[in-house]
Formats: sequence, structure tokens, C-alpha cells
Amino acid sequence: MLEQENEQNKPRRSKLKLILLIFGLLLLIIIGTAGGIGLYIGSALQPVAASEQEVRVSIPQGAGSLQIAKELETKGLIKNSTIFTYYLKVKKLGSRLQAGEYSMKPGMTFEEMINKLNRGETVKEEVIRITIPEGYTIDQIAAKLSEQTPWKKEVFLQMADAPAGLKGEAIATIPDNKSIKHRLEGYLFPETYEFKKDSTEQDFIERTLQQLDKKLATLPPDWKDKLKERGLNVHQMLTIASLIEREVVVNEERALVSGVIQNRLKKNMPLQIDATVQYLFDKSKERLLEKDLQIQSPYNTYLNTGLPPGPIASPSLASMKAAIYPEETKYLFYVTKKDGTKGHLFAETFEEHKKNIAESKKAAN
Repeated sequence: MLEQENEQNKPRRSKLKLILLIFGLLLLIIIGTAGGIGLYIGSALQPVAASEQEVRVSIPQGAGSLQIAKELETKGLIKNSTIFTYYLKVKKLGSRLQAGEYSMKPGMTFEEMINKLNRGETVKEEVIRITIPEGYTIDQIAAKLSEQTPWKKEVFLQMADAPAGLKGEAIATIPDNKSIKHRLEGYLFPETYEFKKDSTEQDFIERTLQQLDKKLATLPPDWKDKLKERGLNVHQMLTIASLIEREVVVNEERALVSGVIQNRLKKNMPLQIDATVQYLFDKSKERLLEKDLQIQSPYNTYLNTGLPPGPIASPSLASMKAAIYPEETKYLFYVTKKDGTKGHLFAETFEEHKKNIAESKKAAN
């Protein structure tokens, strides 16, 4: 009877062993799979092989974390975009990633890349930076551009002489006068500018013209009315401002010199401004000679009454203000002090002027 029961239990034990074996195998598979997945995830979380080769990553505006992750994977900076995306979700770091172009290197950790994206440490775009000093002429600007930028002097000068198609409120006042040496003389506002690397000579000119219009818009509301009262337009105002710019160093004297110009214009006296003669030379001379003052040119204010055909340099906003709001005096003459102050001595009469000249020479000696 006992033997019979043992025979009956054998199939049961075999079946149990089979079940246990299958369960064990399944457990091993689960453990192995989990371990494999764990190893895969662990590997995906590790940086890719380090390299000093710079990789540019462009993140467009509005890009989500998945799109950013795919871009990083495409550029070989991470191993798996899905793992990177889940990492952002778990760490709650995906909401502050910023658009732009970034410079990264293979071997960076997730944290390093995420911090860079969160702080918006984008690559600074290469720019052309150029400073146009106050009182520079078109020729001086052309030389500076050719020395410090990829722009060509000849192209710039051609556009400055024939600015077809350029728009602006100020340049609309340039008269059709063939005596003007450079049509845009005085209209390129002197300042420091930055341009994209692929910008052109036209971009430069258009920007400086726009800046002039912006600066004029900051003047007191009555500035145009003041010009009308004196029978002047913007072109003539810029011409006077350029004379002031080239003649005056001491700021406080700008309005005084402007007043002298106004007084001489009223009396139809030649302005006799040295800077207009200097404009006729490629380079300024240390000292003008009598023969220089006799050069036949519409810009020579020793031989001609009234204003020259146009500006002789790019004036500052301060000189423009002085041209619009001259100081009211009876001064008709001024002479540069030779004492190193770069100021001027002013006079109402020619006799006083001669005394000032003597005094100036005495100071120099």
C-alpha cells in the first residue's frame, strides 16, 4: 500500500520540480534583464568618450527637452536621447533650457551640459567692431574701414559719393550740388558700432545714417523751428556743426564759435575758418601758409562768403546742438590760444582780434 502511494506521488514531485525550475529560470531572466537594463542605463548616463574637438549645438526657439536631447545625440554628445530626457524629468531640469548656439565638447557630463543650457552660455557671434571718432572726414573713415574691417575703401567711397537708394530723414535734405566733395560727408554719425561678420559697406552706411536720425530725434522739440527762424535746413546745420567740430576742442566754446559763425553770416563776412582749407588736403597741415588760403575751391571760406557746399566732417551731437543754439554775442573773431589749453580768445572788433593774436603769440614764446 505504501509503495503504491509513493508511486502516485512521483508525478506530483516531478511536476513541482518542473514548476520550480521554470520559476527559477524566469527569475534569472528577469534579474538578468533588469541587470542588463540597469547596465545599459548606467552606460547611457555616462559621458561619451572625451575629445578636445569643439561641437556646435544649435537650439531653436521653443525647442522642447526631447528635441534638444535628439540634437545632443545627433552631435555625438550623449549616448541616448530618451535616457537624457527622462533624466531631465527626474531631476526637474528641463524647464529652463535656453535657445541659442552653444559650444560643447564630447566628454561633458549631463550636469555640465544642462548647466550650460540653463545659463544660456551661448557662443558669442563674431562681429565687426568699428569706432568712428567725432570730427572724422569721409576719407578718414574710408581709411579706417580698410585698415580695421574686411570692407573695401573703394566700395565705401563710391557709396558715399553716390548713395542711391539709401533712405533717411536727414539725408533727404542733401542738395543736388555738384560742388559737394562727398555727398554723405557729415551724415555718418560718429560712434562705436558692431556688425555681424557678413555685413557689407552698405550695412555700415545705412546704420550710421539711421543713428544720425535717432540722435536728431533726441534734440529739444523746438530745434527745427530754431533752424527755420535763421533760414537754415538740416544740411546747413550739419555743415555749421562740422565747422564747430573741427575748430573747437573745449566743449564750453562750441556755442561761442557757433555764435561767431552766425554773426559773420549775418554780416555777409567770409567765415575765414582754417578747417575748411584743411579739408582740401589729404592730410591736415600743421600750419597753413598764405598760398594755401588762396586755393580756389567752394570750400575755401577765406575766398567765399557764406557756408561751404556741405559738411567737412562728421559732427558730434554736442556740435549739432551748438549749431542750432548759438550763444548770442557780438563776437566776430577768435584765435587759438598758444598756451596749450586749446581754447580761444574772442573779439568783437578787428583791433581787439589783432591784440589777441599778439597775446597768443606771446604765450607761445
